[in-house]
Amino acid sequence: MMRREIPAESPEAYVEALSGWRRDIVEALRAATHAAGDPEARIKWGHIVCFADGPVLLIRAEQARVLFGFWRGKRLRHIEPRLKAGGKYELATMTFLEGDTVDAARAETLVREAVRLNAEIGDPTKGV
Repeated sequence: MMRREIPAESPEAYVEALSGWRRDIVEALRAATHAAGDPEARIKWGHIVCFADGPVLLIRAEQARVLFGFWRGKRLRHIEPRLKAGGKYELATMTFLEGDTVDAARAETLVREAVRLNAEIGDPTKGV
């Protein structure tokens, strides 16, 4: 039987609960998100989700990987080809493993473009 963890109460508590390489990656992704305009971050579905005219991105630390995903990620593959499509909407995620590093400039570009797309097109969860 898998043990379910109690979700963090805030994005800051989520990061504080991490350690090692997963914390380093999540902190770098959060820094890039802040630098790119700081969409509203909150805990939803047990991980960090950022909103601007609807959900924009997620940061999810798992045991062996960290996911950085975008609700309009299929439209961002020209910026980051490692984004893999999957799930509802236009969701695409990239995976970070132990030993990986975050390209802060590229992550900021992804966040800025994702926020811009939501501002232009609207909430990606509406009208689907």
